[in-house]
Amino acid sequence: MECDVCGRSMWRWPVPPTVWEEEIWSCLWCHAATHVGGEWFEISQPPYLPLRMRWEKAVADGLAPGVSHAFGIFDKTLCGIQDAGMSPSDYSWLPEREDACGACREAASLIDSRWPRAMRSEDARVSVARRL
Repeated sequence: MECDVCGRSMWRWPVPPTVWEEEIWSCLWCHAATHVGGEWFEISQPPYLPLRMRWEKAVADGLAPGVSHAFGIFDKTLCGIQDAGMSPSDYSWLPEREDACGACREAASLIDSRWPRAMRSEDARVSVARRL
C-alpha cells in the first residue's frame, strides 16, 4: 500500500486482523496510519495532528526513569528504543516538557516536517464509511 501523505510504501502491522477484519498500515517515513476494514469504516485515515497531540508517552520496564519517551510504531520509541512489552500510555507525550527525550523530540519534529502543508487540514485525508 502507498502512503497518501508522502507516497512511500506503508507496512502492515504484524498482528492478526481484529474480529472486524481490520488491518492497520503505517508509513515509516511520515508515520501516517491507514486502517482498512473494521466495523465502521472501509478505510479510515486519521488526519494530521500537531506534535503536542500526536504521540503517547511510552511505557516499558526497561525505560530509564525520569525521561519521557514518545511511543512510535512497532513497539519502539521515536528515538529507537525497543523493549518487550512496550506500549503507549493513556497520556500524551509532550515534547516541550523538561523531561522529554531530546532524540524523541528531534525525531518528532523531523516526522512532522514530512507532512506537506496541503495534508495538514482536517479533511485532507479521506475516510470511507461502511454502508449499513
